[in-house]
Amino acid sequence: MTDPQSPAVTRAFVLAAGLGKRMRPITATTPKPLVDVAGKALVDYALDRVAEAGIPEAVVNVHYLADLMEAHLVRRRRPPLIAISDERERLLETGGGVKKALPRLGTAPFMVLNSDSFWLEGPQPNLRRMIAAWDAERMDMLLLLASAATSLGYDGPGDFHMDKEGRLTRRAEREVSPFVYAGVAILKPDLFADTPEGSFSLNLLFDRAIAAERLFGLRLDGQWLHVGTPEALREAEERVKASATQP
Repeated sequence: MTDPQSPAVTRAFVLAAGLGKRMRPITATTPKPLVDVAGKALVDYALDRVAEAGIPEAVVNVHYLADLMEAHLVRRRRPPLIAISDERERLLETGGGVKKALPRLGTAPFMVLNSDSFWLEGPQPNLRRMIAAWDAERMDMLLLLASAATSLGYDGPGDFHMDKEGRLTRRAEREVSPFVYAGVAILKPDLFADTPEGSFSLNLLFDRAIAAERLFGLRLDGQWLHVGTPEALREAEERVKASATQP
């Protein structure tokens, strides 16, 4: 186990290139990572949590309304140190986007976050919990998982089952599972060996890690807020404001 005071993870990749189609009409003129929730852009919540976890450097990819994204990131004057991975020419999906940025991410395990990964923290910050739980001898990937039953704005069937050791398997078709991927992972860069050129999903790496029995999960401490639609965004903002007023 890793001492959370000395993070084994020193770089993060924030996925911010997507089109945000389900969030329209808001995203017709604003990229989804810049959508405001309770006074702060979604991407800033993600980057601030990266900094709070002690991760000093982040790479952020851009594609849709890339000029707006870059201008916002340049204006940030607080950690982490940000580098841009430019996907203006071609959107590379989650896996392809990370693969393009591997030269910036180095050879050590790193963290990947969806720019709209959004939750209310419990007593212990979740990214520090993930770094502390990371065990490179047993794991190829560690996913942050939320409860499908208690997450706000989520009504799907879940993504994974987890055994008592934290090892994950996917739910079967037409089956319900208790955990949903909360959009944060720690993974090894060598997982990208023999992956396709161009666009592909991180789900390919999830499945490879499952096949090797090396995909693990950590249950989120707090409440995951799924901000996939304008209605879910309003609900999330109300929940954030309510939490801020609670003693």
